[in-house]
Amino acid sequence: MAEPSQIELTAFSWVPPMPRGLVRDLRARWVLEEMGQPYRTRLFDRRTSGPEDRKPDQPFGQVPAMHDGDAVLFESGAICLWLAERDPALMPRDDVTRAKVLSWVFAALNSVEPNILMLQYVTLFNAEAPGAAEFAPTAKSRLADRLALLSEALGENDWLAGKFTVADVLMVSVLRQLGSGLID
Repeated sequence: MAEPSQIELTAFSWVPPMPRGLVRDLRARWVLEEMGQPYRTRLFDRRTSGPEDRKPDQPFGQVPAMHDGDAVLFESGAICLWLAERDPALMPRDDVTRAKVLSWVFAALNSVEPNILMLQYVTLFNAEAPGAAEFAPTAKSRLADRLALLSEALGENDWLAGKFTVADVLMVSVLRQLGSGLID
């Protein structure tokens, strides 16, 4: 009988309809599935448990967090990078491709996602806040500019670093948030 996985990922057992399919534990799950790595989940029901239940693993009380033996990681990007380091398909070993992958991982999380979140805040989550309606066109324009630059950088390529890697997992998971009709 195979030894049970040492990897345990925290996630929500229930998510409201609007963010369903967008919670960040899916990024880590996708990487684990690409690797064929078995893992366990520890589920929290956000309707009955609060962030304080998750703080031992995640300082901000969010998901995901991951236990890998004695190592505990939080933040989806850190978890995905930690895992990808074990898989040469997800994190190539040659310096040139590895540099591209690392750059695109950080671009997804620090250059693209914040612009999506900014637009979500002013059009969905805090649309009634003072100044939100006035700022929404600026946020939409900034996101459109960022997406145009991403498209230009990708060009005719299927994958950000030339082949499918952890960078594509993260960028796709970030871009999925646009499915809510934020931009035209």
